[in-house]
Amino acid sequence: RSALSALLPAFLVLVIVYIGSTSWTIWISFTNSRMLPNTNFVGLRQYDQLFANDRWLTSVHNLVIFGGLFLLLALALGFLLAVAIDQRVRNENSFRSIFLYPYSMSFVVTGLVWQWLLNPTHGIQRLVRGWGFPDFAFDWIVRQDTVIFCLVLAAVWHAAGLVMAIMLAGLRGIDEDIWKAAKVDGLPAWRVYISIVIPMLSASFATATVLLSTSVVRLYDLSVAMTNGGPGVASEVPAKFVMDHLFERANIGLATAAATSMLITVIAVVAPYMYWRSRKGGRA
Repeated sequence: RSALSALLPAFLVLVIVYIGSTSWTIWISFTNSRMLPNTNFVGLRQYDQLFANDRWLTSVHNLVIFGGLFLLLALALGFLLAVAIDQRVRNENSFRSIFLYPYSMSFVVTGLVWQWLLNPTHGIQRLVRGWGFPDFAFDWIVRQDTVIFCLVLAAVWHAAGLVMAIMLAGLRGIDEDIWKAAKVDGLPAWRVYISIVIPMLSASFATATVLLSTSVVRLYDLSVAMTNGGPGVASEVPAKFVMDHLFERANIGLATAAATSMLITVIAVVAPYMYWRSRKGGRA
């Protein structure tokens, strides 16, 4: 009874704050709320307007490009860093701290740092031109067709250290006898990693993918800090669409419809992973 009493406040917070606010958001998305919420039910009208909105479609398109490249590059770079550190290099703790340090910073700080680095007037382009290469151009952040790749670059730098830590923990859990057997069989190292190590790290890859995927869906601060969605709407993301319509455009109904769509996306990503983990735990 004492344990239940201790857990009761946390349970009430979960029900009232999380489940309650989520349910309220979903309900408001079916109303015609504008500046203030109301109870005028309009069915799926907000969702019809949402998916007919070019700005929303552009933000979703940007998020798909960003998410695909971000997941692929962050997982690949994090795995390679983990493999490099797993070779028992000298000053291993220092390297781990250096690679993990960017993840300790907020996306706002990361965005501001990379905004300065990629600024054609003050960043890398000016530095290289000062070295005697006047024709060098690195102005991706001000071009509509390349600005999304700048967000990917900054996000991979931010998250690769987290992937490295997860993968390194998995690598350290692999039995040394596997490597000894591979050496006896004469297998090259790359073949061991591809055929044996990577399949054994499936749980680590799944964990890293889920963590990175949720970060993709709620991406907001990096886009605002680096480009504020520009040039134009070339780096617009769904979370910024929600915040703009919620606080600047006074369209709560459309904003909550967009937020609900993002929630469905998160559930679609997390639910299969949770089901897989429960099935795996049941078999164990």
